[in-house]
Amino acid sequence: MSARLGHIFRYPVKSAGGESLDRVALTPDQPLPGDRRFAVLHGDALHHLEGEARQRWLPKAAFLRGAAAGSLQAITGGWRDGLLVLSHPDLPELAFDPLHDQAAVLDWLAPLWADSGKAAPARLVEGVQALADVSEPWLSVLSLSSLRALEEMVGQPLGTHRFRANLWIGGWEPFAEHDMQLHRIRIGDTVELALTRRIGRCAATSVDTATGRFDVDLPAALEKRFLHRDFGIYARVAVGGTIRQGDEVTLL
Repeated sequence: MSARLGHIFRYPVKSAGGESLDRVALTPDQPLPGDRRFAVLHGDALHHLEGEARQRWLPKAAFLRGAAAGSLQAITGGWRDGLLVLSHPDLPELAFDPLHDQAAVLDWLAPLWADSGKAAPARLVEGVQALADVSEPWLSVLSLSSLRALEEMVGQPLGTHRFRANLWIGGWEPFAEHDMQLHRIRIGDTVELALTRRIGRCAATSVDTATGRFDVDLPAALEKRFLHRDFGIYARVAVGGTIRQGDEVTLL
């Protein structure tokens, strides 16, 4: 299979925006640099800041996330001139320093989180490791051909953003990645990723990222077609180096 790296994405704040990169340097056994560096705790999860809890990875239920409030899925943006700049179709643009001005982002997120049924945004935290949905230092790898096939299955465009993946690969057969667990891929001349396990999908993927509104039950569509809700695969960086958009991807 002839395949290439189509997109690289990073999400500085968990469930709030994201940015495209044309290249990135990867380190063995580390996540994509700066990915999910920050996350927002809701008030019901403040107990996680007590004692030793602040020194470890925390589960996704502790944070604001799109599965609980679909409006978050419509946030876009990332780093610009040393500030995080976030946009949403229902709000004015916000530029803030996450290390010194968390009140601004908590106030900005509050109306988007209001329908979640959970306490209000309470604290922007910086993780000692990536605050991803899994505690392992992995990247997420998805397939553009699988996305196109999934769009045909549900009868509408979906786009890449609702899946919040790090790497998108073009050129694989649709859903070939389902059977790549325990294989390795090489990106470019040097970098090798060890594929670990498939990614189960939640209700956040059912949200139109242009509007923040639910438009399709994507986990149910996957369940109906495959008898599981997996889409994409996690990967561990086995051999580091710099990857670039357009790099050749080889299944080892």
